[in-house]
Amino acid sequence: MLLSTKAFLAVVACALGVQAHGYVDTLNVGGTTYTGYLPFNDPYTTPTPQRIERAIPNNGPVTDVTLLDIQCNGSGGSGSSPAPLVASIAAGGKIAFHWTAWPSSHVGPVITYLGKVPSGTDITSYEPTGSNVIWFKIDQAGYSNGEWAATDVLSAQNSTWTVTVPSKLAPGQYIVRHEIIALHQAESYPGAQFYPDCFQIQVTGSGTQTPASSYLVSFPGGYTSTTPGVVFDVYSSFTSYPIPGPAVWNGN
Repeated sequence: MLLSTKAFLAVVACALGVQAHGYVDTLNVGGTTYTGYLPFNDPYTTPTPQRIERAIPNNGPVTDVTLLDIQCNGSGGSGSSPAPLVASIAAGGKIAFHWTAWPSSHVGPVITYLGKVPSGTDITSYEPTGSNVIWFKIDQAGYSNGEWAATDVLSAQNSTWTVTVPSKLAPGQYIVRHEIIALHQAESYPGAQFYPDCFQIQVTGSGTQTPASSYLVSFPGGYTSTTPGVVFDVYSSFTSYPIPGPAVWNGN
């Protein structure tokens, strides 16, 4: 029996998908380079390497948007634990995330959030719950001019995605949630694959702004099974893609 073009592409995407996924292995925060959490090395290294990234279980995705795992990656619904280190960066500085090999079939958006750590709480012990509405989006890119951010654009940038911390952002400790959503199996829910990595930063400077409540979401909660862009057929005819989540906050 001959497969339709759509079915054939889906089969190829599935086959490639089980072979390779990705995560952030290094990042540059305000001019200083850090190694990310390495899930296939760090758990087996003595002493355990000290990282600014919260531990991830492997290079696989989260597919259930109702689990705490959707926040910073995790397994079994328990989410992730705080990391021991914090990177300092001035408001207005840049963070560059380098991803490991990313399969060309895993098209989708690249999105970056910040989550403000409550005053009086240290980021190295803070574990947000699903009821903590703290996350705001500072960068996003999806589909434009026939190119997908997670594949075409990321590849053209040497597997590196760079974002700017809003220059007017008030000082404090923030969790950076940097994510790719792979859409190659997203025709129905659950199908989209979420790859969030979380990093701990201390923002410095003289900024005074924080986002209004309309920009804030919780994780889980920020995405649902009916959120536009969580279900999306990349094998159909389309000219645009609705990136999930709130509007980008640029500091104004």
